[in-house]
Amino acid sequence: MNTLHVKTGDTVIVLSGKDKGKTGKVLSADPKKATVIVENVNIVTKHQKARKQGEESKIVKKEGNIRACKVMRVCPECKKPTRLAHKIEGDVKVRVCKHCHKAI
Repeated sequence: MNTLHVKTGDTVIVLSGKDKGKTGKVLSADPKKATVIVENVNIVTKHQKARKQGEESKIVKKEGNIRACKVMRVCPECKKPTRLAHKIEGDVKVRVCKHCHKAI
């Protein structure tokens, strides 16, 4: 199983593509496909067909998948986009900011 450098709930910045520079919170992550869904990034339109009588068809805007390699974690302490390091503190492995060396 693949592992991702970002998890659900992390704040990330988009590195490339049409939404380059936007920041948002990771809503979901899929390690098998190596994709994440970030709020207010990669907005796609979906045509939703009426399923019941009396219901109307509509066009829904929602967040689409984005490759995990195109996002980078933003440190909550120093507010910089950063790669993550891992450090073992006691028996626990924690993620650490490469800039300020604080646990994330």
